[in-house]
Amino acid sequence: MQVGGDAVTGPLPGRHSPVRPIWLCRVDANPWPCGEAKLALLARYDGDRPGLLALLASLSAEATEHLTQLDNGRRIDLTDRFLAWVRPADH
Repeated sequence: MQVGGDAVTGPLPGRHSPVRPIWLCRVDANPWPCGEAKLALLARYDGDRPGLLALLASLSAEATEHLTQLDNGRRIDLTDRFLAWVRPADH
């Protein structure tokens, strides 16, 4: 199983990176991005919400592909898990 970043996204911040293809945190085994990963991503992309959303959209697509394959082709919607928690800085 692959851990951490890849050629497209590079290394993800902090120790709380995903174990691919199951997309669980390698530290706490929670669905990735876990709470600690979210905090690390917010810190890394401070002032660059569009960049953070672009990264998360890419990772969401990758995770959807992996998890769909693991679940016998049943499509999984990961929008809330990957994108809904990112709020504009003024909210």
